[in-house]
Amino acid sequence: MGELLREWRRRRKLSQLDLAIQADVSSRHVSFVETGRTMPSSAMVLHLAEQLAVPLRERNRLLVAAGHAPVYRQTPPDDPDMTRVRAALEQLVRAHAPYPAVAVDRRWNLLLANDSFTAFLAAIDKKLLTAPINLMRLGLTPGGLAIRNLEQVRGYLLPRLARQAAASGDPALHQLYDELVAQGPVDTTPPDPADIALPIHIHHRGTDLTFLTTITTFGTAFDITLEEVAVETYLPADERTMRYFTEARGTFA
Repeated sequence: MGELLREWRRRRKLSQLDLAIQADVSSRHVSFVETGRTMPSSAMVLHLAEQLAVPLRERNRLLVAAGHAPVYRQTPPDDPDMTRVRAALEQLVRAHAPYPAVAVDRRWNLLLANDSFTAFLAAIDKKLLTAPINLMRLGLTPGGLAIRNLEQVRGYLLPRLARQAAASGDPALHQLYDELVAQGPVDTTPPDPADIALPIHIHHRGTDLTFLTTITTFGTAFDITLEEVAVETYLPADERTMRYFTEARGTFA
């Protein structure tokens, strides 16, 4: 327990005193927990984990390491509760039509996609379409989405992926980052501050399309499966893109 807590505290770049102040406990108590001289209650484990923004999956690990039962469940996909959630996700993804939308898991593996996004897959290298289909690989790997400003997008997404890997402690995300960063240079040019967001330019069916993207997560999730789901939507960033999808409504398959 102490080693895990120390690892998370260092990931968050906090001293023992910083964590103690945030958690409203003594720095001595934090020190005793980290050195194994004190075994915290389950309530204290969860309290410290909350201060460190530890993901639910890893909070269960902390609890078990401290000798307590895990409290966060991971609902299987065929559970009735998750079936209802999946139905709601499907409705959300479909409702974004005619614009593309997907749902992904914590490792950016594709869970759901609407027809507008699925249409992009027709021109993608078949090697990238073997399960699990990974959205980061689709965007940043040669043979994936035909992103015109790829270096700029890599320069934005790869540091973000690195931060996500560090924040989650997930070795699979570290591996994904290492794989993608080895495929080409990362543009370190800062984005134009005059832009409202980084646009993504995709060439599709002979047309240059421009998107802004949003990420939606469940802000009050107490289930590991649910916490790790995110919906990414693609919004038209110019009139040409908006007109393309409006006129093509109903033709995607």
